[in-house]
Amino acid sequence: MFDGSLRTAFDRLVAPVGRGLQRLGVSPDVVTIVGVLMAGACGVAIGTGRFFTAAVLLALTGFPDALDGAVAKAGGRAGPRGAFLDSVSDRLSDGLLFAGAGWYFVGTDSPRLAMLPFGLFISASLVSYQRAKAESLGFEAKGGLMERAERFIALGFGLVFSPLFVATLWIMLILTTATAVHRFVKVWKQAGGEQPPTPLRAGRTRRRTRRPVSDFRRRAQTRAENRRRSPNR
Repeated sequence: MFDGSLRTAFDRLVAPVGRGLQRLGVSPDVVTIVGVLMAGACGVAIGTGRFFTAAVLLALTGFPDALDGAVAKAGGRAGPRGAFLDSVSDRLSDGLLFAGAGWYFVGTDSPRLAMLPFGLFISASLVSYQRAKAESLGFEAKGGLMERAERFIALGFGLVFSPLFVATLWIMLILTTATAVHRFVKVWKQAGGEQPPTPLRAGRTRRRTRRPVSDFRRRAQTRAENRRRSPNR
């Protein structure tokens, strides 16, 4: 949802900050790594029950996650290597946050609730994977009610209003699963429009593969005929 409606405006907002960091010599890879470290610290805070501290750290995690792309664009360093690092770091950050929530529930009177953030991580990973795989196949898989930005906002809400933490995670799980289903159906319909090769094209392909054999035979027959006509043989 955020990618579809607010991404352009947000990129314009953070572009000046990205240019400022680039002038200071800050590498976008360093910004990305700082975000992962902040996510790890936030996971530890969640696991130890310090929810307000975790909310502050979560907000600090979001800044590097939003700025690394802006710094890369400002320095003309946006490319596949940075995109790969950013994607991997996002999955790692999500894992650290949900692991912290699972750690917290293990120490409560309802340790089985640790499966809740585990299921949420599975759904979130599926949402991200569907988009990456669809784009690699030439399809479009954006959209949904609970993308990564919305998950950050919802998790922050649950941390600030800690009595609603469990309820917030359940809502996140439902909406993230709905997003995964939405993206699956969207890509499935796009893929259904792909037509297999027609028999005519297949026949043309087979004829192309036969041509070298025919040419070889023709040349062999010519050489044999020349040898028969040669007076020296």
